[in-house]
Amino acid sequence: MISSLREDTIIEHAGRAGSHDDFAVRKAGMHDIGPILGLINGYAAKGIMLPRTELEVSEDIRDFSVIVTAGRLIGCGALHFYTPHIGEIRSLAVAEDAKTHGIGRRLIEALVREASDYSLDAVFAFTYVADFFRKMGFQEVERGELPLKAWKDCVRCPKFQCCDEIAVMRVLRPEYCRHFQQYRQFEESALVQLPVLRELQLPIAR
Repeated sequence: MISSLREDTIIEHAGRAGSHDDFAVRKAGMHDIGPILGLINGYAAKGIMLPRTELEVSEDIRDFSVIVTAGRLIGCGALHFYTPHIGEIRSLAVAEDAKTHGIGRRLIEALVREASDYSLDAVFAFTYVADFFRKMGFQEVERGELPLKAWKDCVRCPKFQCCDEIAVMRVLRPEYCRHFQQYRQFEESALVQLPVLRELQLPIAR
């Protein structure tokens, strides 16, 4: 899954918490593309996250928020919109030497606030650290409850056929359930059955 939220990338370790004044959370700019790629692809090289290209990050740069200290980008995360009601928190990563400062927590809080500012009803994520997200107000949900569009990036994941990530969701508006049920009904009615390629029957050489 493209979010690839694992303990290795976001969970804070025990240690001295840095002063919030030392860090600044802001929306990403084009000049942040290089550091974002370095952070994400550094984890991708270890098989922890999916790699991203410069083109992909450039196209999605408006989704990203970053956290910086002393002019250095030490964390990133993205809020990707799927419907007028729901978005995904993904591409969340924190520099190895910044995990005693709660950077992952601050990024999630910022992305959730952004989702609220856009009047989203809910946000979801795919993660291996569900307990961490539960502390952030998320609840585990069935994958089938999410919009089908949320699976469009899965096809390039090596675990596409055996995904073991956990889907979690945080409801921001109580009326979300009503909107979501209506959208699911529309989405399911709009499905188009793709043709299945049949094996070619080739003549056997004699």
